[in-house]
Amino acid sequence: MEYRNTATQPIQEREALYRLMVGQLRYDGYENAAGAVGQIIATYPPVAPSSRLGHLVQLGMKTEGEVAGNPDLADMLPHLRGQGVLDLEYEADEKASCPEISSYDLTYGTSHKAAALTAAFSSDGRLAATGSADYSIKILDVERMMSKTAIGHNQDLHPVIRTLYDHTDAVLSLDFHPAVSVLVSGSKDCTIKFFDYSKPSVKKSYRTIQEVAPVRALSFHPSGDFLLAGTSQSTLRLYDISSLNCYVASDSRDQHTKGITSIHYSTEGRLYVTASEDGSIKVWDGVSNRCVNTFKKAHNGEAVTSVRFSKNSKYVLSSGKDGNAALWELSTGRPLNTYQPSKSKNVLFSPCAIFNHTEDYVLMCEERKPQYMILSWDARTAQPHGPLPSNHGNTVHYISHSPQIAALMTTGEDNRIKFFYHRDQ
Repeated sequence: MEYRNTATQPIQEREALYRLMVGQLRYDGYENAAGAVGQIIATYPPVAPSSRLGHLVQLGMKTEGEVAGNPDLADMLPHLRGQGVLDLEYEADEKASCPEISSYDLTYGTSHKAAALTAAFSSDGRLAATGSADYSIKILDVERMMSKTAIGHNQDLHPVIRTLYDHTDAVLSLDFHPAVSVLVSGSKDCTIKFFDYSKPSVKKSYRTIQEVAPVRALSFHPSGDFLLAGTSQSTLRLYDISSLNCYVASDSRDQHTKGITSIHYSTEGRLYVTASEDGSIKVWDGVSNRCVNTFKKAHNGEAVTSVRFSKNSKYVLSSGKDGNAALWELSTGRPLNTYQPSKSKNVLFSPCAIFNHTEDYVLMCEERKPQYMILSWDARTAQPHGPLPSNHGNTVHYISHSPQIAALMTTGEDNRIKFFYHRDQ
């Protein structure tokens, strides 16, 4: 027999209802009203924007308690229970399932001979790569970096397993092929190069694409059959990997008006998103190569410096020269959350905003001295969490988080590469 506390249950139900109301108001854009209601009912912890109340009302009106007998509506139940990824439509109050970034430990560091500019993890999280202004690329073994400071660890097992030299200028972008042992790089020397890192003795690329401008951004299609390339010019390129044929949008009006700074494919490859110095974010159809939506003046008209899809492709995370990060809802094209450092106006560097591996947190580095902190926010509520000192002596150029575990890597103007890891995993 199940017993219920009849004295506290109505109070708990009302509190849950009020939180749903606040979340729905925020989701619908009524921030002032949500703030007023939140103050009256003293909601804590903070409520994320969510349309869950709207879904529940719609579900209730259609079914009147008979959801189980309606196959069409029963399909909604898995969404209402949550999917383990960021989803503000249903699970806005979902609690973080992983450690905070401030609990990560610095376990490994190495350096290039000049500024370290970019970094990337392989899709399985076993490898990481960094690119530098010294024209070189380093490929690192993640497990070796994790265990480098462990007692009894074999110090002869160096984490840097490959150092590649084939560019004649700074390496600006990197991406791992999703299926085979290939790393692709883009450079200020206006080339895209393909490296087969399965061969220890090979230092040079086996294939080169000559571009017309410095290559700032690269993204493989999830199948590995196509590659998107963005340069300091405004025209986006799509390459067929097998033939190296190049394609551009048929309508020139779809293109950005200034250089491209960031590109990212959605998980299934149906969409991709681009960011530009023109201040806009563009969402593209991955099949037709047509622009389907544009978020103009996404960061108050300042250059947009990074964009990234959430795992369920419902949201886009961006950062810009206004110093802020923002979470955009793809279906409506509006920002749901803004992640704002305490001092963020007119930043001099190019911020990079990313999710952690569970999408519970949004991460971004700040340029303030002396510690150049790695900042973090709750992805759903935008509430700040404890920062993590980057231990860099100058501006952090790039931050990349493992797609599989609680680990991240930073690259900096001080030439250094830093690897952070939560030990108690």
